[in-house]
Amino acid sequence: MTKEMQFFIYLLEYYAAYKNQTTGDILTAWDNCGITNEIYDNYWLYHTERIENAYADIDNLMLKRMSS
Repeated sequence: MTKEMQFFIYLLEYYAAYKNQTTGDILTAWDNCGITNEIYDNYWLYHTERIENAYADIDNLMLKRMSS
């Protein structure tokens, strides 16, 4: 498993806990918003910052996609 995939799973699990939802529900929401690949591709950004910054960015991505 790549380090990018390991971090993606870590981020998914911790984001789900942060939102008090299941990982399946979060992944479905990301897929429905079309942001799953973008989150995965942001490994280099997300893994170097505080995890809360990733949460805020993901929340903003979802808001933008849901409002457009």
